[in-house]
Amino acid sequence: MRASRVERVVQERSRADAEKAYRQHRSWLLDFLRRRFGNSTAEDLAQEAFARVVGGRSQMRHPRAFLARVAIRVAMEEARRNPSAPLPFVAATQAPSSDEALMLEQTILALPPALREVFVLSRFGGLSNVEIAQRCNLSVKRVEARITKARAICAALIRD
Repeated sequence: MRASRVERVVQERSRADAEKAYRQHRSWLLDFLRRRFGNSTAEDLAQEAFARVVGGRSQMRHPRAFLARVAIRVAMEEARRNPSAPLPFVAATQAPSSDEALMLEQTILALPPALREVFVLSRFGGLSNVEIAQRCNLSVKRVEARITKARAICAALIRD
């Protein structure tokens, strides 16, 4: 009986957090999704992302990052379920120049191998931290730490 009361309180708090995040971050999330998927898909993705957040029991330390990740996962799941009708991804307004592409490649190759593997799987492989952790036999915290360190190194190399 006590467990159900605690569970109910946790659910109410989760719901309140999700509703607060919805009010605070909805317009940002829609803009984020419109840039990547176009107007027609953005609203559906945002709605599904918030529905999953309300239905889940996750605590949001960084609501925007969390909501963006959930929405992108929704898009990826939809693309996997229905490969004959791909999502309308919006192309980048400008492709990187060959110099920029070369600089990016050199920056990534300059990373230590352990950091590079996790960084590439995260940024270019579309894997979640949990999936990377399972694939590389690491803890999720170790994956997060390696991604953070790789990003810092890349930023420092690009600034130089």
